[in-house]
Amino acid sequence: MEATEKLFYEDSHLKEFDAAVCACLPDKGRYRVVLDRTAFFPEGGGQYADTGYLDGVEVLDVREKEDIVYHITERPLKEGAKVHGRINWEERFEKMQQHSGEHIVSGIVHEQFGYNNVGFHLGSDYCTLDFDGALTKEQLKEIERKANKAVFENVDVQVSYPSKKDLATFDYRSKIEIEGQVRIVTIPGYDVCACCAPHVKKTGEIGLIKIVNMVNYKGGERLTMLCGYRALSDYDRKEESCKSVSAALCAKETEISQAVDRLKEEQVSLKGKMASLQQKMIRYLAQEIDVSEHIVTVFDKELSGNAPRELMNQLLRKGASVCAVFAGTESGGYRYVIGSSTEDVRPLCKRLNETFAGRGGGKAEMVQGSLKGSEEALRKICKGGYEDEEI
Repeated sequence: MEATEKLFYEDSHLKEFDAAVCACLPDKGRYRVVLDRTAFFPEGGGQYADTGYLDGVEVLDVREKEDIVYHITERPLKEGAKVHGRINWEERFEKMQQHSGEHIVSGIVHEQFGYNNVGFHLGSDYCTLDFDGALTKEQLKEIERKANKAVFENVDVQVSYPSKKDLATFDYRSKIEIEGQVRIVTIPGYDVCACCAPHVKKTGEIGLIKIVNMVNYKGGERLTMLCGYRALSDYDRKEESCKSVSAALCAKETEISQAVDRLKEEQVSLKGKMASLQQKMIRYLAQEIDVSEHIVTVFDKELSGNAPRELMNQLLRKGASVCAVFAGTESGGYRYVIGSSTEDVRPLCKRLNETFAGRGGGKAEMVQGSLKGSEEALRKICKGGYEDEEI
């Protein structure tokens, strides 16, 4: 079978084309369609494959092996038939925006810091670049500014196929050793790189380059980047969120950060006041509780945080032999804390957990955990103490 003529190399902006079906091979419930020529780009160079249609038959994936391009479809096409192909252009153009943007950023990082791009992933909604050296936030801002300068200059994206002799004189980036003809993508003043994927024709088509995240990765940096339409969509989402927060805080969009800081300060102050009030409430509550029973059992759905333990300690100081405090509800379950100054409370904890499928434990003087059961049944267990009793 002859090699497929790759129209995407002749014109990266070709959206539709006509071709002849050379073969249609069954493939695990689908079909591998071979055309004499195609504008569908197979996965390669970190860029995933195009999708689209051949005479109304959906192309789900595209692969290449030994210079033959295979179009993966769910329905067969007749060998020898003439077909009209149409790629999903918006998807392809968006991918080219990301990929060309990646070349610019990688070229700038390599030129300015000497770092290599050791990993590139172009997903359906984000793009990541891995570099083998560390970057600061300030350096990242400068890289982003220079990358967008390349976009605004609207320079031509050049493609060449140098001979082996000429290639020896090229200073170009490449992640892998390439056998055979090398395809060089040049963005004058910014990058020269070996790449097999289609790119935009001029950098202005990229629209915008925005680096939205940076994390340390294998001793270097992993950048998450959005270009063109993806960057615009990200801006729209963040603008909507910003406006919503601005309205909720009654603050200008440019002053949200200061408004949030004030809110956090107020929250810290209120937490302190609430903690003080809770301490007073627990003391008053403890005064009202009878501690004459051997195991003082308290249920209170309003208790939260450390309040159950603080109430237990108050009741022990008041004279309770053993105190069990349950915070929560029957439907949602209870958190419990049980303590004593004179007895080992672990047997009671074990019985509660076994009876109510609870979880928890601790030391002889105090245990805590969670379980689910009725207040009546829990009180019965506590009233029975450490003795087995049907409930």
